[in-house]
Amino acid sequence: MSEITSRTKRRVKRRLSGENPTIWIGKSGVTQEIVKEIGKQLDKREMVKIKILESALGENEAKQIALRISKQTEASLVEVRGHTFMLYKRHKK
Repeated sequence: MSEITSRTKRRVKRRLSGENPTIWIGKSGVTQEIVKEIGKQLDKREMVKIKILESALGENEAKQIALRISKQTEASLVEVRGHTFMLYKRHKK
């Protein structure tokens, strides 16, 4: 997982702040299908906004779930705000 610059973080936040999350994590939690879908969207758009429903949190905090997903997708965690987080993965050239 690569560290991203503060400039890139600002760009991602600015771009995704007004958008609705494109992925919702429901009560079944983080499944392989969700991780695959996040990976697919990151390949297509470089950045993705994800919302975790309260029923999916259980004993975990949103930040723990976000960190786990960012490791699995090899993406950078940009920001966690409440139950919503943003991931960024640079396109491979």
